[in-house]
Amino acid sequence: MTTDARAVAGAFAASLRRRSRPGELLIRASLFGCGVVSIATTLGILYELGKESLLFFQDDRVSISEFLTGTVWQPGAGSFGIWALILSTVLISLIAMMVALPLGLASAIYLSEYASERVRQILKPMLEVLVGIPTVVYGFFALTFMTPVLRSLIGDNVVGFFNVASAGIVVGILIIPLVSSLSEDAIHAVPDSLRQAAYGLGASKLEVSTRIVLPAALSGIAAAFVVAMSRAVGETMVVALASGAAPRNFRLTEDSLFGYILNPFQSGEAMTGHIVRISSGDLSYNTIDYNSIFAIGLTLFFMTLGLNILSRRFVKRFREVYE
Repeated sequence: MTTDARAVAGAFAASLRRRSRPGELLIRASLFGCGVVSIATTLGILYELGKESLLFFQDDRVSISEFLTGTVWQPGAGSFGIWALILSTVLISLIAMMVALPLGLASAIYLSEYASERVRQILKPMLEVLVGIPTVVYGFFALTFMTPVLRSLIGDNVVGFFNVASAGIVVGILIIPLVSSLSEDAIHAVPDSLRQAAYGLGASKLEVSTRIVLPAALSGIAAAFVVAMSRAVGETMVVALASGAAPRNFRLTEDSLFGYILNPFQSGEAMTGHIVRISSGDLSYNTIDYNSIFAIGLTLFFMTLGLNILSRRFVKRFREVYE
């Protein structure tokens, strides 16, 4: 390129930089504003939770060490062990993931690798319709259908009318579309050249799907799993209706581990269900029971925050970059 051509190109680039683009500036300002509002909203929620939780922990009847390590939640008796509520939350979430992960991942593999484009365009929206069903409907479904099924299969004397298993199974059904959609997007994003290379070496479709595509999409699939776990931990109406309205208080030295503490067929109130029950009662503002729900909410906030941080680290660690 000659000197004159370089000068002309430089002058043209400078004129482009100086040109006013109000539409682009407006879009950038709007996106920045949305980010600021999102961050401010999160900080506002954290501030309110922290402020109200501080009132709870300032009460003489509450001990932070007991709150973090105790296994009995009986506010009337002055016992505030959060693990009685965390236990049911974790059990429900684990059962939900045992249901959602294999079914959601299998659905994602089928939609991405086996289904034709026409079938994919039909099935994927139908699967995602489950997201639009109100969760209170899922709650009554767990109470009126899943629980009777479990009691008829296992026995009325084993499965309680309110139980953790039915709530966990239905929460798993609830998050299947989330796992399937996010995993399918991650699998679909794998370059087709990897598939064609594997087919060229004589691999079958199943081998390509399980040995080539899944490892390449591992970071996206793992992120889908963690996001679904966060969704299961935060689910409210299903657990409030189906799992029971009393915390599963336990003592490790006295109660049977698998007969009671980890028994999925007995009732157990989750953290979100307890918040719903307490907040919908006739509690006065600034009472210890009222303030306790903010401490529980703050604990739940940090649990989901930890899962999201874990998801980001996992994605960063195993992300595959292709040219």
